[in-house]
Amino acid sequence: MSTLNSSSNQKTLADALTPRQIVEELDKYIIGQAEAKRSVAIALRNRARRQMLEDDMRDEVAPKNIIMIGTTGVGKTEIARRLARLVEAPFIKVEASKYTEVGYVGRDVESMIRDLADLAVNMVKSEQAEIVKEKALELTEERLLDFLIPPPRSKMSPDSAEKDAELTDEGEEGQISTEADPLALAMQQFDAAERTEISEQEQERYLRTREKFRQRLRDGKLEDKPIEINVSNRTVPFVEIFSPSGIEEMDINLKDMFGSMLPKQEKKRRVPISEARQIIAQEEAEKLIDMDNVISDAVARVENSGIVFLDEIDKIAGRESKAGPDVSREGVQRDILPIIEGSTVMTKHGMVRTDHILFIASGAFHVSKPSDLIPELQGRFPIRVELKSLNEADFKRILTEPKNALGKQYIAMLKTEDIDVTITGDAIDEIAALAFQVNESVEDIGARRLHTIMEKLFDELSFDAPDLAEKAITVDAAYVTGQLSEIVKDEDISKYIL
Repeated sequence: MSTLNSSSNQKTLADALTPRQIVEELDKYIIGQAEAKRSVAIALRNRARRQMLEDDMRDEVAPKNIIMIGTTGVGKTEIARRLARLVEAPFIKVEASKYTEVGYVGRDVESMIRDLADLAVNMVKSEQAEIVKEKALELTEERLLDFLIPPPRSKMSPDSAEKDAELTDEGEEGQISTEADPLALAMQQFDAAERTEISEQEQERYLRTREKFRQRLRDGKLEDKPIEINVSNRTVPFVEIFSPSGIEEMDINLKDMFGSMLPKQEKKRRVPISEARQIIAQEEAEKLIDMDNVISDAVARVENSGIVFLDEIDKIAGRESKAGPDVSREGVQRDILPIIEGSTVMTKHGMVRTDHILFIASGAFHVSKPSDLIPELQGRFPIRVELKSLNEADFKRILTEPKNALGKQYIAMLKTEDIDVTITGDAIDEIAALAFQVNESVEDIGARRLHTIMEKLFDELSFDAPDLAEKAITVDAAYVTGQLSEIVKDEDISKYIL
């Protein structure tokens, strides 16, 4: 595990967001759930605090994993996702129900760490690509100019002339030895000098022309000009392997293995310069990136700041053995336990320790409860937060306040069709009331009910938008009632439609 020196530790804590700032950022996208936001904000701040500790104490401080308890659609997943974006930490969301006990066909639990490591490598690689972007673009410009104006090929360079003279001195077959004929040597030297002079003149002319094309290239006058470039084309045979214990345990990456065995092939493609620039820039950036540093940095990030969001953990709760698909629930808990406790997982990027990865679990716990988890697993989630169900007032705020509010999304989407939509305050009230009513009467799916209501509300307008003569549309309470009231009143219909 990588350690940070004292100066970088100070910088880490100074640059880290405070718990209050984290909550304020989460408030921009998620309505309510103050207790859950406080818990994740403290957990995140504790990571920065841990980096301030001495090496021996730093290894002793374990992350305080969190269980979020609440019905679907109340913001559990969104809180974890936004949290990871705030700190640009490697983050992966996995479903606990898709893992199986060792010995059953399915994914083994260690694959979540392998996936997290892959994601971290791609993240660091993208950051490095941004750093070398300017240099890569310079090299790309030179390569594009080489395609547009190939360098002149001189008839014979001075090196070639010297080589020719050496071969002649050796008296190769079909050539006259210069020792036998001094006049031949003199003529040969004269020809080489003349050819060199012509080459220099061509070179000067070529450089002037190249600079003219460089300027035109920078001015964007050649973007549509087609050129022929060589593109790497490595075909990998499709191989699918089925194994009772999962081939991932053997850490065999067949794609990489076959890819390294097969020779690298190139194919010619005729593309416009605008597309060629992107292809070549990516190639040049990959040449400039040191993958050894990328992998070591990525592994350090996973170990020190990785976040795994383990959704639907309630689906594996329960200790009694049953026939059917739930037969290995407790076995999955036992397999997940060492990962959360802290172990070393072998990935294709090297060994990854999970001691300081933050695990955030969530579940509705309708049928089961957190105490149904095996005691050892319960002990690894010391923080438990219950998220509250959303009420009508929360729905109103969700429709208007967040930066990505649903109302704003529909207005922006229809604006692309030159339709100016105005959603009035009474329309917001009516939508919130209908969403809350359907949640109460059918099934409580939280804020996701707003998606079904809004999609049905704008269904007709979205379909007719390209053909509408009227470009200004007002969505008020009467419009909402006309579109949705009949569906909401009939519970049988609303079960299928909303």
